[in-house]
Amino acid sequence: MITVKNLQRKWKEFHLKDINLTIEKGEYFVILGPTAAGKTLLLELIAGFYIPDAGEIWLHGDNVTTATPEDRKVGFVYQDYALFPHFTVKENVEYGLRIKKIPKDKINKESQAMMDLLGITYLKDRYPATLSGGEKQKTAIGRALMLNPHILLLDEPLSALDARTKAGLQDELKKIHNESDITIIHVTHDQTEAMIMADRIGIMMEGQIVQTGTTHEIFNTPKNRMIADFVGTENVLEGHISKKIDGLAIIDTGSNEIFAISDLETGSKVHVFIRPEDIIISKETQQTSARNKLKTKIKKIIHLGAIVRIELDNELVAFTTKQSAEELKLNIDEHIYVSFKTTAVHTVGR
Repeated sequence: MITVKNLQRKWKEFHLKDINLTIEKGEYFVILGPTAAGKTLLLELIAGFYIPDAGEIWLHGDNVTTATPEDRKVGFVYQDYALFPHFTVKENVEYGLRIKKIPKDKINKESQAMMDLLGITYLKDRYPATLSGGEKQKTAIGRALMLNPHILLLDEPLSALDARTKAGLQDELKKIHNESDITIIHVTHDQTEAMIMADRIGIMMEGQIVQTGTTHEIFNTPKNRMIADFVGTENVLEGHISKKIDGLAIIDTGSNEIFAISDLETGSKVHVFIRPEDIIISKETQQTSARNKLKTKIKKIIHLGAIVRIELDNELVAFTTKQSAEELKLNIDEHIYVSFKTTAVHTVGR
């Protein structure tokens, strides 16, 4: 288990502010946040590259706040790979064992197994300058894993890769994680990447961990508007709870009257969050269990590959598949019906 308690660190004008975080042993934990949120600095503190100004870091029951990186059993992979340019792939992978004076035959055996695992054996005599981004990243990961760390820290490991290479390396990382008991902390600004990789996610903004939870919790029940905006909750409305009927809150947003499940009291001012993929579009009113049914008009249609983004004149945005959009034959200024369930509506006080 990794436990971070009240961690603080000032770095030039930036300040990590009172970080509290618990990551279970064997968990794949993703720290998701925008650029300059403090994600890399937090990883470096966990790795022991810097000492915090305040707070504690515990790794598997030991207080390692002031321990050296070598005493933490942590592997670290930087975004820029940090490979030795004058070493071959094999020599880079073996580096950690070489400086520990491990017998040569054991180094050869273990490096061969690691390169086989990562599918880079055919590259073993190549130098970093001749490698693709994905090949460099696999080499860097292999070097980090050679010392059998308890924890692997990955700083934006997929950000510089093309889509195909990225998908392949995602599979490799999940395979490594599933076949071992290693704990992985993976930093990214990419929401899709976080959803694919994470057991749990921590949202980091302006030097603080502002929310932790499962993928579903983070993306469907953001704690505030700032988080909702960041994780792509395109429908963020302001309103107030006008009344409650049959255990449901009725929220007046000015443009819409929305049914939601909410513990907030009548009269409360609220933010309403609805993910665009939870809104169903139809040309005619349909029999549905969804409590929210609205008539509206299409303002804009934007094709995003397999997804079509539809902006509506009642402040809402809906996503539908390319196939559904073609079947419905949607047009701008056309009247349509939208529906969504009360469980798709998340409210927080404002």
